Amino acid sequence: MEYIYAALLLDAAGKEVNEENITNVIKAAGMAPDEAMAKSVAGSLKGVNIKDVIKNAQAMQAAAPAAAPAAEEKKGKKQEEEKKGDEEAASGLASLFG
Repeated sequence: MEYIYAALLLDAAGKEVNEENITNVIKAAGMAPDEAMAKSVAGSLKGVNIKDVIKNAQAMQAAAPAAAPAAEEKKGKKQEEEKKGDEEAASGLASLFG
């Protein structure tokens, strides 16, 4: 996670998010940087507008509570169906014993 935080910090400071800068932030935090991880994060974020990603994530998070009631309703229906199936199975077993 510290590599992602380093990338976010660099972006917020208006600095280029690259392997060297990520490594320098990790060193400045008093940790030993993993060069492969820094390279991987820098490569993954190349060409990505971090501010847009954050903005879109916030919009999705705001929309999530509106979708929650529908998910709860669906879950409730599934539980009712399972309960009905359990009752049917129990009545089938009862008929075996007269």
